[in-house]
Amino acid sequence: MSATVKVEVQQLPHGEGLALPAYQSADAAGLDLLAAVPVDAPLILAPGKHAMVPTGLTIALPSGYEAQVRPRSGLAARHAVTVLNSPGTVDADYRGEINVLLINHGDTPFPIRRGERIAQMVITPVVQADLVPVTSLSSTARGSGGFGSTGR
Repeated sequence: MSATVKVEVQQLPHGEGLALPAYQSADAAGLDLLAAVPVDAPLILAPGKHAMVPTGLTIALPSGYEAQVRPRSGLAARHAVTVLNSPGTVDADYRGEINVLLINHGDTPFPIRRGERIAQMVITPVVQADLVPVTSLSSTARGSGGFGSTGR
């Protein structure tokens, strides 16, 4: 069973006319974010390059929540375009524009056109840690085994 939370959203002038982020199916976890680039000037993402893509949106998350900006699997699978800092975090006290840092891992230029779905945004609760300094930690079977220590 999923819960809902109210999130205020504001479209900036360069985002006017674009649809608000939306879930694409009844059980989707992420809202699709759209590119708010000019109609007559698509952003061309060259192979191996990255760019900050505007969404034309600002949001006001309730305290205790974050928005995670994640890749769209279709863009990654078909075009090797993904979110560079995945997942990007939008904190509850941030009021600036949501931008998506995309990178082209493919071998051909990828045009990003106005209104194109470029990423997804997942709203999730946050638990903040209360760090407690100690002189030693409890032992476990794994111990300090790091990358690859539990298998292939």
